[in-house]
Amino acid sequence: MLPREEILKGVENRETVARVIDKAEQAIKTWEVVLTDFLAPPELAEVQGQFKALTEVKICEWGGYPQAERQRVALVREELPLERSQVDLVALDIAGNFLFDPATHRDFLGAILGTGVVREKVGDIVVLGERGAQVIVVPELGEFLQTNLTQVRSVPVKVQPIEIGELKVRPPKKKEMTTVEASMRLDAIASAGFGMSRSKMGNLISSGDVRVNWKEVTKESHNVRSGDLISVRGKGRLEVGEVSITKKERYRVQLTRYM
Repeated sequence: MLPREEILKGVENRETVARVIDKAEQAIKTWEVVLTDFLAPPELAEVQGQFKALTEVKICEWGGYPQAERQRVALVREELPLERSQVDLVALDIAGNFLFDPATHRDFLGAILGTGVVREKVGDIVVLGERGAQVIVVPELGEFLQTNLTQVRSVPVKVQPIEIGELKVRPPKKKEMTTVEASMRLDAIASAGFGMSRSKMGNLISSGDVRVNWKEVTKESHNVRSGDLISVRGKGRLEVGEVSITKKERYRVQLTRYM
């Protein structure tokens, strides 16, 4: 048995991590690969952090393409091989003419959930503008959605399976920059990276709209470091790169913003 309470100590997404522990124990007992449903980024980050030190089981996460936000986790005994190809996924094309009634990510997700599907069974949705969208789901939903998803907004749609390699994913836009700050405080680094005033960033932090490495941080004075990922709701992500000290003992920080 795994040290459940030790793994769960201090985690935010306790129910999710507990379910993954159950899957891990199943994998250890059966000597088979066991899969979770799709995990959101904060859940995935905690699972990765809590499971990396375990010697009894190993994990592999995959969402269909390298930048996928929502991913499934495969778990298996440490002695057995594990590859991305063992993370079962199905990609579907949702085709329709959205020229006169454009649909957003929320519209496609709402239509999918409206068929009775739960969110955990659905991965990323790639919106393709006027011709529809593509969605990644667990395999058991493939035929179900082909039959039951017939309309998004006012537009009739046809759902067909496609190969994972046919996903039309655009690489994220990124902007690299350098800032020089008196400290590595979260409000200072984030305001520079996202191009907004420090006071406005402070308000976003205190209101719970900012995460560091997918964990909510509400203290403006929280110190970040090289390798940290800062995300702001609705604004994208910011990666903290190399940090060096200037002659005036200030911090020169390389930043990469993903939009």
